[in-house]
Amino acid sequence: MTKAERWRRYWDRKSATYDAEMSVWDRRLFGDSREWACGQAVGEVLEVAVGTGLNLPAYPADVTLTGLDLSAGMLDLARDRARKLGREVTLRQGSAHELPFGDASFDTVVCTFGLCAIPDHAAAVGEMARVLRPAGRLILVDHVASSVWPVRGMQWLVELASVPLAGEHFRRRPLKDVEALGLVVERRERFKLGLVERLVARHG
Repeated sequence: MTKAERWRRYWDRKSATYDAEMSVWDRRLFGDSREWACGQAVGEVLEVAVGTGLNLPAYPADVTLTGLDLSAGMLDLARDRARKLGREVTLRQGSAHELPFGDASFDTVVCTFGLCAIPDHAAAVGEMARVLRPAGRLILVDHVASSVWPVRGMQWLVELASVPLAGEHFRRRPLKDVEALGLVVERRERFKLGLVERLVARHG
């Protein structure tokens, strides 16, 4: 079994409990981050790692939505959520490492709480930048390495189990990947001991 197949199967299984687990984190840690991210989306929008579609209710009514995820199980739940919301969404299965879209295809690319678990996060951010139009917005939200060193130590300990078992990283900084690509960060916020970071960037 390839690594990609292993993670597809993992997220297919995880889809059954994902919403309940994320609702706890949304209340305790992430706050209004989904509304913050999706509320700034305009035009043709791609959400990478769309999961079960938890963000769908937060998007403006006038955007055109496409969602991509590795897991068919997650996408089945997202499809059902879109139907119940009466929301038209194009959902595709695929890898964030190789987005199945042409260059400069979207006005906005959104990824919330996905880069922590995508194996090659730098490659994924590079792909998001590739499919983004020159004046478009890249909107990212994730849990990141804390700005408080004792908390970072705890995150390191947690990763000893979370990375091999679930591919879940707690000490990444998507901001660094964005800056390495030469994107201009127009807005950035960090809170909860620096554990949550959200940003909006554009091509320079």
